[in-house]
Amino acid sequence: MARISAASDKDGDLTRLGAAIRARRKSLMLSQEALADAAQIDRAHMGKIERGERNVTFLNVVRIAKALSCKPSEIAIDAGM
Repeated sequence: MARISAASDKDGDLTRLGAAIRARRKSLMLSQEALADAAQIDRAHMGKIERGERNVTFLNVVRIAKALSCKPSEIAIDAGM
């Protein structure tokens, strides 16, 4: 089975997901560090998620959504998924 990496994301799904997370974070006037802390994710890793450089796990999407007071599906919809 082939592994999906950020480098193989030819459709830009990870980039769109990261942009959706960043947009929600900014609309709540949260710093990246504050979101990372609330989601219990390393701040550097959060930056890579927002830039679409990491294939974020579903559990991390759930943590991020909780920290943003929304459902994971709302982030996916914002990302056009």
